[in-house]
Amino acid sequence: MKIIVPIKKYIEVLDASSFSEERKETLQPLVDFINNKILQKQPIQLNFICTHNSRRSHFAQVWAQTMAAYFNVPNMQCFSGGTEATALFPMVATTLENTGFKVSKESENNNPVYKISYSENTPPILGFSKKYDDEANPQKEFAAIMTCSQADAGCPFVAGSEKRIAIMYEDPKVSDGTPLQQQVYQERSKQIATEMKYVFSQINL
Repeated sequence: MKIIVPIKKYIEVLDASSFSEERKETLQPLVDFINNKILQKQPIQLNFICTHNSRRSHFAQVWAQTMAAYFNVPNMQCFSGGTEATALFPMVATTLENTGFKVSKESENNNPVYKISYSENTPPILGFSKKYDDEANPQKEFAAIMTCSQADAGCPFVAGSEKRIAIMYEDPKVSDGTPLQQQVYQERSKQIATEMKYVFSQINL
């Protein structure tokens, strides 16, 4: 797997030990789910779910898929969805592009599709807003990872999921329209990238 060089360099300097033991405990069920799937030689499907599928769930999907490639974790597919569909927020795409991802916008409608590439030799991730049970997402044998408290509360049951895991992130939306917007989105992306690096560094291959 040939990860795009700027992304690889970005990952290499992330400090995956820089957060609390309590946070590591929050991430442990995801580590356990992936390790169990590998042990059983089964495909691994992760669906990151937030209310609008516009910011945090996309960051988590992209970084989890990228870290799986970085750590050579096989049979991994990452998805994202919301309790409702809106649109991928443009600053998410810009933040990923600034980190080294190759991003192209494929349409100009109210819910455009973005192609997001972390590697030269794998198909791009398709980034667009959708409900968690959209036909583009797995319908069974997946882990539902709730990335915001609203989705966790609003989605008491995720049909088809084997495991439900809550890994909450603060919404970078709070910075929209302020001079700090770019910085806040970069910080949230980096936090999610760092935690996904920790998760995948704990996988037993």
